[in-house]
Amino acid sequence: MVDVYVPYVTRVEGHGNIVVREKDGEVEIRWEVPESPRFYEAMVRGKPWDVVPHITSRICGICAPGHTLASINAIEDAFNAKPTLQTWRMRKLLSHGGMIQSHALHAFFLALPDFAGAPSVIAMAPTHTEAVLAAVRLKKLGNDIADLIGGRAVHPCSALVGGFGRIPTEKELLQLRSKLQQGLADIKLMVDVYRSVLPNIPKFERKTEYISLHWEKEYPWIDGDVVSSEGGVVSYRDYLKFVHEWVKPYSTAKRAKNVFTSYAVGALARVNNNFDQLSDSAKEAAEILQYKRPCYNPFYNNICQVIETVHCIEDSIRTIERMLADGLKEEGIQKPSIGAGRGVGAVEVPRGILFHDYTFNETGHMVCANLVIPTNQNHENIEDDFRAWVPKMLQEGRTDDEIAFNLEMLVRSYDPCISCSTHTIRVEFKRG
Repeated sequence: MVDVYVPYVTRVEGHGNIVVREKDGEVEIRWEVPESPRFYEAMVRGKPWDVVPHITSRICGICAPGHTLASINAIEDAFNAKPTLQTWRMRKLLSHGGMIQSHALHAFFLALPDFAGAPSVIAMAPTHTEAVLAAVRLKKLGNDIADLIGGRAVHPCSALVGGFGRIPTEKELLQLRSKLQQGLADIKLMVDVYRSVLPNIPKFERKTEYISLHWEKEYPWIDGDVVSSEGGVVSYRDYLKFVHEWVKPYSTAKRAKNVFTSYAVGALARVNNNFDQLSDSAKEAAEILQYKRPCYNPFYNNICQVIETVHCIEDSIRTIERMLADGLKEEGIQKPSIGAGRGVGAVEVPRGILFHDYTFNETGHMVCANLVIPTNQNHENIEDDFRAWVPKMLQEGRTDDEIAFNLEMLVRSYDPCISCSTHTIRVEFKRG
């Protein structure tokens, strides 16, 4: 009889429980999310358009650049405003900073210990000193990008609707480019470290649907249509044709499905759907790390985070060089024409595709908002992975402790941001 209950999955953001219990010959398998609801959609209702990005940034301290950019995109979409090329490039740099911040934190500090057979990154420091130091430098590199472009490392204050509050100087961009060039050596080392632990990555696979942005011009971060690995492309404005949310009684976070009972978003989904748009160095890293498209092993989400970090560093250097070649301009803030309307912002954040859907009245105050968080979209896919893997482990005679550890590793592979995903609350009505 199997009885697995993990009340606090460690090395993830937020609170999730793993339940695998056998009762009357039936095995109950659940991925529970008991976090308190956040109510950000209610919080922004009635607020003027220009304060909304500063509120929604606070949804997550890790994905703050992504929430800021999704919010700005949704507002500009509602008011038919278009950013200048310089603003677009700076927003992409800010996105890269957020991606490097988060991928370095998760792939190197939280997930890597599992594959290296260590309880934590602290325990790895004596045996993998150079790798741990490189991971710290890469995390700081992401912070430095976000700080320079967004105004601070967490919760950007300079990225605004219609532009940026401050344009970096040529000297600052040259200094950042130098740091990025140094970062190429650090990420190369981390690619080698991940290559060394490939034999320790579980071989579990389950076919699922992968949903992400897709853009023919380049790897999609802040632009593109919504694409499914099972076929079909829709405009970002029509995302609800793919994203069908629902709730479970034991979770304060919504679930999502499309073609199958669940789908996945995140680095693995992006690389599966956009491999051709990766930089040359990122493709080389993919080959070194034995990634083959399509990949259905959820643990390769961490491999794809490493691949994307290579791409982000390389593309950041290229973007800075293009900005410097064109010359920096003090463009000011282009205030949009305010009016009633609906706008959608779809961007890729570290954990997957993020949607901000806003409706404004004629004075530019929020009427309603729908925020579809990446981890929301992954919750049911995690549970479906449990359902597929647990019977196999039982057939192999795995102990409860082994099953618990493997399922914890599986949850960590998704890099869940559980607090951000809580949107529902259970209300029990009693009538007298």
